Amino acid sequence: MTYIRTAPRVIRTHPKDNVAVVVEQGGLSAGEWLDDIIELQVAVPQGHKVALEALSEGDEVIRYGEVIGMAATAIPQGGHVNETNLHMPTPPPLENLALATRQAPHVEPLEGYTFEGFRNADGSVGTKNVLGITTSVQCVAGTVDHVVQRIKRELLPRFPNVDDVVGLNHSYGCGVAINAPAAVVPIRTLKHLALNPNFGNEVMVIGLGCEKLQPSTLVEDRPVKVFENTAAADPEANVLSLQDESFTGFDEIIAGIMAMAERHLERLERRRRETCPVSDLVVGMQCGGSDAFSGLTANPAVGFATDLIVRAGGSVMFSEVTEVRDAIHLLTPRAVDRSVGQALIDQMAWYDDYLSQGQADRSANTSPGNKKGGLSNIVEKALGSVIKSGNSPIVDVIGPGERLRERGLTFAATPASDFICGTLQAAAGMNLQVFTTGRGTPYNLPMTPVIKVSSNSALGRRWHDLIDLDAGRIATGEASIEDVGWELFQLIIEVASGRRQVAADRLGLYNDLVLFNPAPVT
Repeated sequence: MTYIRTAPRVIRTHPKDNVAVVVEQGGLSAGEWLDDIIELQVAVPQGHKVALEALSEGDEVIRYGEVIGMAATAIPQGGHVNETNLHMPTPPPLENLALATRQAPHVEPLEGYTFEGFRNADGSVGTKNVLGITTSVQCVAGTVDHVVQRIKRELLPRFPNVDDVVGLNHSYGCGVAINAPAAVVPIRTLKHLALNPNFGNEVMVIGLGCEKLQPSTLVEDRPVKVFENTAAADPEANVLSLQDESFTGFDEIIAGIMAMAERHLERLERRRRETCPVSDLVVGMQCGGSDAFSGLTANPAVGFATDLIVRAGGSVMFSEVTEVRDAIHLLTPRAVDRSVGQALIDQMAWYDDYLSQGQADRSANTSPGNKKGGLSNIVEKALGSVIKSGNSPIVDVIGPGERLRERGLTFAATPASDFICGTLQAAAGMNLQVFTTGRGTPYNLPMTPVIKVSSNSALGRRWHDLIDLDAGRIATGEASIEDVGWELFQLIIEVASGRRQVAADRLGLYNDLVLFNPAPVT
């Protein structure tokens, strides 16, 4: 990354680039000069691209050293390059990509870093201590919302070591093609959400009784113990159905759920934080409300922190297929072996087909806010997005709703939707998430701390009580990528240890979980 240093400043990402991104807050005016060489022909907003050389129609436009499009018309030196004067290139073909050809960089192990977490019987470690109430069908969502409020009001004050109670509501479970091949995605997502390490292996499922997705399906990897409304109710009960004939009236149903929750809270209350190595961290990396600075500041800093976590033996997931597709040729060489490289290709091909069936393509990803923030198309967005993955080898690829299998850097295939990606990363087993944003979002997950990193300092200042870390200082030269990467690494440890609360948790802001259901609805 290089700077043209005459104020006002722009950033040129790679020596091959023929565009640069405007850093100056408020943008640049027509007639201003860059380095006494380039005169701006028109006003260019902050975060948008200025042409460093004259471009003819059809010429390649290069950022990050990669082609992000072709000029749709002649663009003069000093002109404004944006989505209106770019044609999007075809995506990299999935045939004949280099697989596992890059030798892993030699790095020293990072030793001695620890955090204070809740160790579970299965060896996983939580960063929170939360009671999760899984639902098998949307029909019970209102009941679960009701009972969660009662638990918080009547039970939770008696259990000070439990952080919260969360209802895992969703829109699945009935009126769906339960046996369709793609139905495996939402079903395994729900099963694995309940196993998130922040829930302490306490699985509690509320169902209706007549739904296609039976509650017992969500706990089939352990003994199913149904709560019955009797004096001798099983203290280990993990499933309750509202239609159970032992209940008479709504009040008895709620009393049954409360009694079952109390037993789970008693066991969660016994959890205590203990010193754990950073190798027990499972961190999800995600971006949303991205702008042109995301790939210059926040995402590179996240990538640096990713490499630190991997060097310490920890696990990191990066995701968002449509924000990887146009950079896949940069990732398959980093696969630890050919099978992992092929798995990356397979996930890209599956999603290409999924979009095609919906009569859409990857260009549907880029939002009006992305474009206002200077991102011209999905190609430019993807090239900046994958920087979150750092420089480590990719050791595994998991499909939507699957659980993490390996320590190190994993590609967890998900849609780019913030809420669906977060839900799938939580199901994969993440115990903390880092979320970068350039436009701003109050996004947060109820069971997993979400550290929000701003890509530009204007957002960091404006949302001073919503942003946890400002990476915009990299663009202004106040800090380096390495400085902010180390700062983020230390912040991850502090948040994972419960010594620091993320802004959205402090404000009590939480988004609903959203399942990815590519299967038919009947």
